[in-house]
Amino acid sequence: MHPFSTSSRLCSIPVLIAAITLTLVLHYLLPLTPTDRISFIALLWSSVVAVLTYFSTRPLAVLLLDYSCYCPDADHRCNLELCEYFGMRSRRYSPESADFMRAIYRKSGLGDETYAPPYIFQPDLDSKLPPAIVEADDGMCSAVAALLSKTSVAPEMISTLIVACSMFSPVPSLASRIVNRFQFRSDVKSFNLSGMGCSTGALGMDLATRILRRSPGYALLVVTEATGLNWYFGDNRHMLVTNCIFRVGTAAALLTSNPACRDSAKYELLKSLRTHHGSEDTAYNAAMQADDGKGGIGVALTKDLVRVAGASLRSHISNLAPRVLPVSELARYAWRVVRSVVKGERKAAAAHVPDFTTAFEHMCIHAGGKAVIDAVGRIMGFDDWVIEPARMCLHRFGNTSSSLVFYELGYFEATGRIRRGDRVWILAFGTGFKACSVVCRALRDVRMAPDNPWKDSVHRYPLKLRV
Repeated sequence: MHPFSTSSRLCSIPVLIAAITLTLVLHYLLPLTPTDRISFIALLWSSVVAVLTYFSTRPLAVLLLDYSCYCPDADHRCNLELCEYFGMRSRRYSPESADFMRAIYRKSGLGDETYAPPYIFQPDLDSKLPPAIVEADDGMCSAVAALLSKTSVAPEMISTLIVACSMFSPVPSLASRIVNRFQFRSDVKSFNLSGMGCSTGALGMDLATRILRRSPGYALLVVTEATGLNWYFGDNRHMLVTNCIFRVGTAAALLTSNPACRDSAKYELLKSLRTHHGSEDTAYNAAMQADDGKGGIGVALTKDLVRVAGASLRSHISNLAPRVLPVSELARYAWRVVRSVVKGERKAAAAHVPDFTTAFEHMCIHAGGKAVIDAVGRIMGFDDWVIEPARMCLHRFGNTSSSLVFYELGYFEATGRIRRGDRVWILAFGTGFKACSVVCRALRDVRMAPDNPWKDSVHRYPLKLRV
């Protein structure tokens, strides 16, 4: 158990005691006139009040205590053969659409061990709500139960609950289902997020951090997706792509501002940044749920998506760089830009990006699709070693939407990359179009946990994939 025995603000008590002691010493030993003594003591006490005010209002350190990722049973694994069988059984795809999905799947970067939703395995394909509830409950309850068990944190200790699922918003909410299932206390602050896309894992950590920095407690973040509910039947190719790359995944993370947990926590969250590019129509429409004009509802990933992701990334890192990069790298970057401008090479100047490897040892970049990973790697100038975790995560689990950052973080831990003091940059994109970064630092050497999602497959990775 990790009860709150004291607040971090109590560290100001020794400061107060020392100030009182010093005041008494000065009062009896210094050869000051009574007026000078009064003035000095007043000044000293004003300083003490200022120090106490600082310690009582400064932001608390926020720790990522641990996290758990859900892995369905092996008989729910999804390969090309299963997808083709499902397509033939449904009898709802034209030969042209089937051929298109087959081609997309083969070059998607997904392997044969991703997980399909329960919806695919049921006989009645017209019934979508019951399997969606099963998918959400299985993922959320399994991940939360595993997390609370291994951290020894009881549900009544949770002060904030954040649940996110972009495409499934039942009544009562998913947050209420978690409260009911685990019997959280009545004053828990619950947030139910929807429509935020793949960025919600990083966005949820940012939200939890902002709450915990001012209010000591524990925050539980649960991120999931109901892929079966949004399976698309039709001939719109932008919508058919989602059938090929999105797969089942759920993660639960526990964050805290309890200083007593520092020795057992994995990471400290240092900085976060969210940028929203939805004011531009192309960015807003890059990924959107819509009607295909024939009564079919699906999520369309347009051809502009990769270009929008690249433009959003450039805008995002221009805001992030001054906050995280060392002064030496900022100076080198500025010199490269100025030199290109002087030479009249304005396109080259615009293409320059800082070297973020000077600020981070590890980059947990968005694994939403092969094209997006390629674009991020190309724009940032990352080598194969840096983008390997994203490629492997896409291959093993597919695009699990909001939870993908935790599956990828699991790869870093399973391969023994994370050492004490290492800085990790978590980057995710979402519909709208949004970019979100979370920067954290490892508090210890992080090894593969017994419930790590890679425990049964990491020995086969990394794979040599066709890029």
